[in-house]
Amino acid sequence: MKHVRPWLALTLLIVPVFAAASAGAAGRCQLNSPRGDVQHVIYIQFDNTHFTRDNPNVPSDLEQMPNLLNFITDNGSLLSRHYTALISHTATGILTSFTGVYGDRMGQPVSNSFRYFNPNGTTNPGVSFAYWTAPLFDPSNPATPTDTTPQMINELGKIAPAPWVPYTRAGCDVGVVAGANMILENTAIDVATVFGPNSPEAAEVKSNPGQAFADFVGIGVHCAAGSPLCGAANNGKADLLRDEPGPGGYAGFLGLFGHKYVAPQISPGGPLLDLDGNVIQDATGHIGFPGFDGMAAAVSLAYVAAMQEHGIPVTYAYISDAHDKHPSGPAFGPGEAGYVAALKHYDEAFGKFFDRLEKAGIDKSNTLFVITADEGDHFVGGPPSPANCDGVTIPCTYAQIGELNGNLAGLLATEQGITTPFTVHSDSAPTIYITGNPARDASVTRTFGRALGQVTAVNPMTGNQDPLAVALADPVGMKLLHMITADPARTPTLTMFADPNYFLFAGAPNCNNPCVTQQPGFAWNHGDISEDIARTWLGLVGPGVKRGGLNDHLWSDHTDIRPTMLTLLGLKDDYVHDGRVLVEVLQGSVLPQSHSATSITLAEVYKQINAPFGALGRDALAVSTVAIKSGTAADDSQYADLITRIATWTTTRNQLVTQIKALLDGAAFGNDAIDEKTAKVLIAEAQDLLAEARTLATSLITP
Repeated sequence: MKHVRPWLALTLLIVPVFAAASAGAAGRCQLNSPRGDVQHVIYIQFDNTHFTRDNPNVPSDLEQMPNLLNFITDNGSLLSRHYTALISHTATGILTSFTGVYGDRMGQPVSNSFRYFNPNGTTNPGVSFAYWTAPLFDPSNPATPTDTTPQMINELGKIAPAPWVPYTRAGCDVGVVAGANMILENTAIDVATVFGPNSPEAAEVKSNPGQAFADFVGIGVHCAAGSPLCGAANNGKADLLRDEPGPGGYAGFLGLFGHKYVAPQISPGGPLLDLDGNVIQDATGHIGFPGFDGMAAAVSLAYVAAMQEHGIPVTYAYISDAHDKHPSGPAFGPGEAGYVAALKHYDEAFGKFFDRLEKAGIDKSNTLFVITADEGDHFVGGPPSPANCDGVTIPCTYAQIGELNGNLAGLLATEQGITTPFTVHSDSAPTIYITGNPARDASVTRTFGRALGQVTAVNPMTGNQDPLAVALADPVGMKLLHMITADPARTPTLTMFADPNYFLFAGAPNCNNPCVTQQPGFAWNHGDISEDIARTWLGLVGPGVKRGGLNDHLWSDHTDIRPTMLTLLGLKDDYVHDGRVLVEVLQGSVLPQSHSATSITLAEVYKQINAPFGALGRDALAVSTVAIKSGTAADDSQYADLITRIATWTTTRNQLVTQIKALLDGAAFGNDAIDEKTAKVLIAEAQDLLAEARTLATSLITP
């Protein structure tokens, strides 16, 4: 749908038959879990799937999938106080989970698609989803990109380290089912990047684009060195991770890219079937990858099961949301019949999936299961009918449903008299690029920012005059929130976190047509800072994980997933994570010896000063919003003072974070003891920083 890999919309059980080559590859896999129990890794990332209820009467998404919910709570830990990063989007949500770093360290802080500045101050569109080694993807000129900056760019300006590398270096093949940027995301630039611009695959893109998409996009395997699975006979291609840190770089590693080349290895007896026994194909009959909106649980989990059964011990998979009728809509509201039916189908798929894995000897005793959702979505619609509907026994219907599309240029011009040219990444949290790329404190920027903070809209559902700007950030605030990459062209002039009912676009600077209309095709917004969007969930099951059931008090975010996984697996990245190991949900037998009460307090305060949705991030964004709204052309001193305070906090925070991360990383992956005295000094300094920010934010927002 529109908010998930939007450009791509344009463009039963099998008895396991184990391939000898793949079994050999699995035998070489050396996961080093503390007790040697973990032999398989299954990572599943949902799109916009909720643990909490959107309507108090209607069971949540997970409540309507008891096969999954009970599997997690009966056998492991479900963390419900788990947050995304900013912007709360599919790309950022998935990639922070995969890498353990925020967007400023892997190139994805803005959104699923974005704009970036050219040297002349105009903007080009860009897309966050592209293969890990691809250059920046400009859909307006995909064949010959004018900007060859890496799509996945780290803080050093190089291709960010890839998530599969520790596994393949340990001898494990890694299967990927629609996992963001770990497979080919498009045929426009990714096919040429991996196969070459003059390859038969590139020729197929031109001659038969629909089949080429089904053949090459969405599915892949990254192989261990020497794995027969990715040999020349199977059309293995080099993983071009030229900047990969660590000894020896990443030369000599190969991958299989696309259903065309992966399916024969995991379904040698015939076409790959989903968990309902249907041949996997897209909506127009192309056999192969069915598109990212076609990754229902029965499809995605069938790929995972087949990979695991055929000797691919590590798998990453994506499952599309259930609240839209894929692939073309419409959107459903909570408790609508189509939504409930989709969740029932998902629940049945998980039941089949766990049964199938167990028959293959893959279960909670030897497998680490990691299951989460990229972010939440905010439902936009009126009240359900009847008022007491619960969806399961009494279906809900909605007379009003759909996001409120707002012409931001028209609203600014008609309400605030602002006609300054600008472009927007259309979103509920739009990023704004003023033409000419003026400085953040230039007169034109400040006038625009003050007006943006005052703009309103008439809500078509309620008739109320809604303030649109919930929060605002310029590059100083965005830097504290980890939204500024090493590529300055991607830095917007301003980011507006809007009322989550609204989806804002640039439009024309007039309201000859209504400036706000309701769009019934889309009813779920994300990107914003509201709790239903920012707060999601994480499930962990497997050797070394406590059987703690629901945990609603431990604060975590997506960057914590990676270091926690690697601790359980006995593996290590060649970089320091932004996340921390969630020792509170791990069994004592797998914890590092340096674990202590002080180290937990240090980790907790670290997250509150470093995470975008931690206490410092929330208070800094509140101060940023006041700053941008403040002042006049004649006196802008409050803005200058408040923004300076935020910049100072960022500097102080970064100094503390560098020291704390070194201690936590050394304890987790080097078994280094944490010096109690040093840790307590850092805790006190971090708490002082939090108190200073809280005091200022409170003084500004309290009447």
